[in-house]
Order: sequence, then structure tokens, then C-alpha cells
Amino acid sequence: MGRVVAAAAYAKGHKVADISLDQGKEWASRPDHFVWIGLHDPEPAELLRLQTQFDLHELALEDALAQHTRPKLETFGDALFLVLYSPVEEDGKLVFVETQLFAGKGYVISARYGESHSFTPVRQRCEARPLLLEHGEDFVLYALLNFVIENYRPRLEHDRAELEKMEQRVLNCPLTQSDVERIHGMRRELLRLRRYVAPLVEICQELQHLEFPFIDKHMRPYFRDLAIHVNRLLEDLTGLREMADHAFEIGMLLESSRQSVVQRKFAAWAAILAFPTAIAGIYGMNFQNMPELTWHYGYFIVLGVIGVGCSGLYVNFKRLGWL
Repeated sequence: MGRVVAAAAYAKGHKVADISLDQGKEWASRPDHFVWIGLHDPEPAELLRLQTQFDLHELALEDALAQHTRPKLETFGDALFLVLYSPVEEDGKLVFVETQLFAGKGYVISARYGESHSFTPVRQRCEARPLLLEHGEDFVLYALLNFVIENYRPRLEHDRAELEKMEQRVLNCPLTQSDVERIHGMRRELLRLRRYVAPLVEICQELQHLEFPFIDKHMRPYFRDLAIHVNRLLEDLTGLREMADHAFEIGMLLESSRQSVVQRKFAAWAAILAFPTAIAGIYGMNFQNMPELTWHYGYFIVLGVIGVGCSGLYVNFKRLGWL
């Protein structure tokens, strides 16, 4: 069941009244007033009531009811409809929770679905800054967008810490199947994050150039600042993706190097063992015309040759770093 988290009317940067859904149109139509309504998991009936009051476009409402679209900004006359997503961890898995924003002359409506971060702190910060809140709907829109964008920062920092640990682990220990699966999972996660962050660049750029009655030209630098923040997020995502790729590549190179070391050791010992094997093979042919077989000290001489030869090979391989 949906619920109204908060609904209030504002004028000249101050809250003037808490209102119900049915009072929204009345307060929004007053000069220099606007209403800010926050919903959590709204029912279709509640959205239809708001459509009747604020004349929300039927296509915007259709998208709102369908949900699960990509991040986007659409304009309908002098009204805006935005779809945004916030990253949330549920049961150890990354999920993206949808937020819908309706904005027009005299109103801002936010509909939050799922257990994403509440917008209550945004409202509190806005109400604590009356000089900025006096701008009206455009400042509230900026504050909500900024809150959603900043929700990505902790996730990126978490992934950065995980990748740094993974890099250190790869340097110290051979890659295991779980390590490969984890690196692959993080690469996929970073791609998903990029899929939801990238459209925000276009959204912020469009907001800088829109000629809407409720968007003041003095607010455009704020939307430009949001675009800068989003571009930094994209740069960080690119860097993290490269870290994941490098961790995998380094792990594979180190594993190949470890295998090469083992192979060299096997080759060195095989060469050392081949020397006495060759001599034993020669004297094991049982030819009668082998004068060494009649020597009194032949056996000891052959053992000495084998010892000297094997020792020489061992010292040489040791010097080369093969043993």
C-alpha cells in the first residue's frame, strides 16, 4: 500500500502548510506558491488523483505506472517527467530502485519505489536554506537530482576498496575460481552502474538549456554542476573497470609466471636425472668389448663422473634461477 511521506506548500522559501493530496492543486494555484509531494510505493489510484489535479500528461502517467524504464527526461508542454535509479544493496546483491519525478509550474511530485534512500533529508536541507528554496520548483528538482547522483558515490567507494583488496590478494596468492568469479561479477556490476549513470549526463545537460517557466536561468549553473558530478562518476567507473581488468590480467600473468617457474624446475631436474640415466644406459648395453668393464676402479670412476656431472648441472641451474 502506498503512502504519502510528506506533502507541503511553500512560499518565499518557507513551508507554509502541510497539505493532503486533494489540497495540492489549490495551493499550487496561489501566486508565488508551490507544493512538494513525496510518495512511497504509490498506488495507481493515487497517481490518477494527482493527474486530475495537476493535469499530468497521460504518457508520463503511463510510464509511471509501467515502471522499470531506463533513466530519462521527458518534456510535456511546460511539465517534466524524470525517471531515476538509486543503487541499493539487498541480501548482498546490487539492485536499482526507481524514483519518478513530476515537475511543473507550482508542483514537484516524487514517487519512490522500493527501499531506496528516503528523500526526507533532502526536504530538511532545503527547508534549512530558505534563500535557495525561494527559487521554488527548480531548486527542489536540483536537490532531488543531486541526492540521487550522490547515492552512487558510496557504492563506487565500496567497489574501489573491494578491487584494491582483490589486487593485493592477486599479487600474494594464486588465482582461485572464486577470485575469477568475483572479478567477473564486479566487472558486470560496474557495467550495470554505468548503464544507469550515463543517461544522467544527458538529463543534466538538457536541464541547463530548457526554457521552462519554473526553471530560473540562475539555477542553470547548479544543473551544470550536477553534470560535472556525473561526468566524474563516469570517469571513476571507467577507472574501476580498468582496475578490474588489470586485476584479472595481473592474476593471469602471475599464474603463467608461476607455472613457468614450475616447468623450469621440472626441466632442470629432468636434465640432471638424464645425465646418470644416459651413462647407465651406455654401460647397460652389455657389449663385451668395453674395456671400462674390466677396470678395477671403473665402478667408482663412473659414480664420480655421474656425481660431478649432476653437481655441475645443479650449480649451473641454480645460478640461472631454475632451481
